[in-house]
Amino acid sequence: MKSTVQQIRERFDKDVERFSNLETGQSAVVDSPLCMDLVASAAVAVTPHARDLLDIGCGAGNYTLKVLEKLTQAQPNRNPSATSTPLSALNCALIDLSLPMLTRAVERISAATRGTIRPLQGDMRDIPLAPNSFDIVVTSAALHHLRTDAEWLALFTKIHAALRPGGSFWIFDLIEHVHPAVEKLMRDRYGEYLANLKGGGPAGSAYRDHVFAYIAQEDTPKPLIYQLDLLRQVGFRDVDVLHKTAMGAAFGAVK
Repeated sequence: MKSTVQQIRERFDKDVERFSNLETGQSAVVDSPLCMDLVASAAVAVTPHARDLLDIGCGAGNYTLKVLEKLTQAQPNRNPSATSTPLSALNCALIDLSLPMLTRAVERISAATRGTIRPLQGDMRDIPLAPNSFDIVVTSAALHHLRTDAEWLALFTKIHAALRPGGSFWIFDLIEHVHPAVEKLMRDRYGEYLANLKGGGPAGSAYRDHVFAYIAQEDTPKPLIYQLDLLRQVGFRDVDVLHKTAMGAAFGAVK
């Protein structure tokens, strides 16, 4: 039996500090800082005049903060001699299961935007989204908690409807692979990464086994190809892959 929503919420309630580091991102996933930078850069490049952003599974706010950073850097009228960094006016809606995560995200993002911040605690499957409400939707390490094909289809359909024409949807997440031999190859490579992350040896092996155990308990990732096809199926165009390595991928699409 996979973890329930309540069990997943309780784990994340206790893990706020680990998800509050903008430099490391989610270090248990290969190339996490790179993918966070790529997702934010792509979102701003494709949707430079965004007014409203939705962050699904926002955690402590890293992805929204990175988008705000990129938007601020892209401001054409920025004065390089100014003593303080100008703030974006991006409005940010934040969805997360964990109230402690949301509280930390609001605290951090409030210092980085003049726009409104709307925290929404709950399951991404259940929270209604008004049509044509957002210019950018980002999500990191959240979709792999979906369980059935029907849930994947319903969420992607809801996100497509919630975006304005020309809006973009960007994902960084755990993935699996279609062929069992490729899945084993990539899982072994990921295991090496996890072990080395903790210095190898018994400590590294224990950490690798710990991460694989909670992936098995909590997660039901889908192949990258499955998700790219689903983006097209619900109506997205210009589907692009930003980066893929081992068991993670960064990708997105435009409405």
